[in-house]
This record gives sequence, structure tokens and C-alpha cells, in this order.
Amino acid sequence: MDGDKQFLSIAPPYNRCVSTTDVLIAGAGIIGLSTALELARRGLRVAVLERGRAMTEASWAAAGMLAAHDPENAPELRPLSDLSISLYPEYLNTIERLSGLQVPFRTSDTLQGSEPNHRFQNALPVAGITSQVPDFDPADRSFLWLKEHSLDPRDLCAALPQAAAAAQVLLIENSPVTGFRAAESGVEVRTPQATWSGAHFINCSGAWAGTLSSIPSIEPRKGQMVTVKLPPHRALDCVIRVPDLYLVPRRDGRVVIGASVEHAGFDKSVQETTIQSLLDQAAVHWPPIREARVVETWAGLRPGSADGLPVIGACGDKNCWIASGHFRNGILLAPGTARVMRELILGEPPSVDLAAYRCDRFASASVR
Repeated sequence: MDGDKQFLSIAPPYNRCVSTTDVLIAGAGIIGLSTALELARRGLRVAVLERGRAMTEASWAAAGMLAAHDPENAPELRPLSDLSISLYPEYLNTIERLSGLQVPFRTSDTLQGSEPNHRFQNALPVAGITSQVPDFDPADRSFLWLKEHSLDPRDLCAALPQAAAAAQVLLIENSPVTGFRAAESGVEVRTPQATWSGAHFINCSGAWAGTLSSIPSIEPRKGQMVTVKLPPHRALDCVIRVPDLYLVPRRDGRVVIGASVEHAGFDKSVQETTIQSLLDQAAVHWPPIREARVVETWAGLRPGSADGLPVIGACGDKNCWIASGHFRNGILLAPGTARVMRELILGEPPSVDLAAYRCDRFASASVR
């Protein structure tokens, strides 16, 4: 590469102190730390540079459904989803063993609803649903049972950074990547504190990934959410999900309800009208929500791509990679993404075809 090549840069001049490692990762969300853990377990030296605190953005804000078979998912997502689901038991076992913290599944069944006034083939009879979910109201939708787990992402937020540290991953918080460039030794990455040199650089910056990519195809998709606490005489044991709305119980009387999808930049404010709308929609299908007490509201920023699919693979200069744009499925796709990124970095054949996730697909569309 040309040694005079300019940095892709968004920051002023920087400290010239250089630190060296095998792989540099921007972003300590679930995608970045899962990839770091996968690489470190194969003996690579990995440093993760995080703009704020680890696991405090989309990973912390997520609902935690492992919704591999959600009919709303694009067909192109299925191979990576299936790979990720197959890896999940090993993934959680590794995190629990290294961190000493448990990340249990909270539910194992999902009641999946259709679009309004649409009927699924083999839809469940209403009596068959209400026998298992008292007070359930299908309204104008049909429903199916899906065998599908959910977990509490807050459990992962506590355990995954500790597991990565135990695997000798170096995590540098409050250290945003402000530029990177190809160099003779691989890639140089800069932060306000230092310049890092590594054989490879992976952009796992989530909703901020587009600010580091020469093809800014990833933008934040704001999602507002609310957690309620049910009264002692009420219980919900399964996820209830319809397009654009879900109820995810935590098995301790709490139920997470979400989520809006908004093009609002990096704004994470919470609007009372949006939260009330979520509560009202949830109560349509499960009226006991009206008896519940609101205990938490928040907004997260999902990384959304132009076509709704992840962006995974080579991006830009040699040895520069990206793993972002997972939108609503970051928790689901983390183990599979980590596995294919490890395979790409080590020059191994990827476990699934990654053609649908190529970084350059947006450039090609723009040219056409």
C-alpha cells in the first residue's frame, strides 16, 4: 500500500505512540466482543477499542429474542441465523465458564402472530392458545407456536466483557476510533490516546459503523422500549410477538415491551406518547398488561443497513473488515458472526455463504 495514503479521519491530530497487536476491533458491543472472544480462543492477540463503555448501547437495549424463524426476517438471513442458533449452547457455555456468571434462557416458546387480517397455514385454534396463555386475545391475527429461546441481554452485558478479559482480550474503553489506514504492517488505527498497529482491523461499531466506513451504508434505527412489572397473580411464560411489537417475559414478573423503529439519528430520548402506544398495543393481545406497573423506559440505537441485512466481510483496504448492520438481530447473530469473522481473518472457508452481506453491494447499487 502507498505509505502516504491518508487516514479516513474524523478527528484532529493524535498521539504518535504506537501499540501493536494481531487484530484491532472498533466497538465493544455483542458483535465486537463475541468476535474478539472467538479470535482470542484461536490464539490471536486482540484489542477492542470502545468509544464509551462496553455493552452499553444496542446490546444493553435489546429484548433478547433468538428469533431465527421470525417470518418477518429476510430469507437471506436464514443461513446465518441457523448457524448462530447451532452455536449458541457452546457460546453461552464458554462465556459462563470464563466469566463465572450465568446467562440463562428466560423463555423457550414464542407465540408468533401474523399481519392483521392474515391467516397462517396451520394457524392455532384460539382455544388452544388461551388454554396455555390465559386472557390472550388474537384480535384480527392468526398465531403459531415457535420453539424459540430468549435471554436477558443484561446478563450478557455483565458476563461477556469478563469472559473476553479472561481470554486475554484487551478492552480499551472511552477510546473511540477516529481514523484508520492500510500500512505495510497491516492496518494502523488511531484513537485520541494512541495509534495502534495490527494485522487486521474490524469495524464492529454498531450504529456508528457508518462514520468509520468509506461506504456509509449503516445508520442508527432508534427503538423505544418499556419494561413493566406484573402483579403477583399474573404470569406470562412465553414471548408474544406480532410484526412491530413483542412482549418478552423475564420469568420474574417483568415483561419487556417493544419496540418503535425510528429514523432519528443518534437521538435516544424517550417520548411518553410512544411508550403509551406500545403499552396500548400490547394490551390488545394480552389485557393483563393494563394491570402492570411501568418500571423502566429507554431507547436504543440499532445499526440498520439500507437493505436491512448485516454487512459482513472485507470492506475497503486490504485487511480491513466490517461486521455490523445487524439491526434487530444482533443478539441472535452474534455467535454466527463471530465464527465467520474468525474464518475470514484466518483464511478459512466461511461456514455460510456471505454474498448477501458484502460491503460493496451498496456501491454496486449506487452505480446502477
